[in-house]
Amino acid sequence: MDQAADYITEEKRKSLEAELLDLKGPKRKEILANLEYAKSLGDLSENAEYHQTREDQGKLEERIAKIEQILASSEIITKGGGDTIEVGSKVVVQKEGKKEDISYTIVGSEEADMAAGKISNKSPFGEALFGKKKGSQVSFKTPNGAVNYKIISVS
Repeated sequence: MDQAADYITEEKRKSLEAELLDLKGPKRKEILANLEYAKSLGDLSENAEYHQTREDQGKLEERIAKIEQILASSEIITKGGGDTIEVGSKVVVQKEGKKEDISYTIVGSEEADMAAGKISNKSPFGEALFGKKKGSQVSFKTPNGAVNYKIISVS
């Protein structure tokens, strides 16, 4: 598995495809209707509704392009397995000097969410873990200095 590649899970792919359908259908129509209404108000140079709607339209088209790019360039991953950490792996680690174990799932950068225990394979911690096995020690730099972890399990 190439660590530099972009990955998404099947669930994320479905979520992005559903969002794309919504953005290209109802959301686009809503913005076009708002644009027509704003144009009907008169002088476009001082029409705040028109300028706001044009800005919203730009953001919508930008999001559509981003989703299309993600779907076109990302590889779909299956859940991890095996004893080597890769995208999709669930990892239990213990921070040096601490007793409690912490569980993380290695995901692509589009799905990263530290609060949910999902770390990107491209984050400093994800890069340090990538390719390692149970029992290994990993270290990575943070703004507050180096942090060390021991890998307790990989699944």
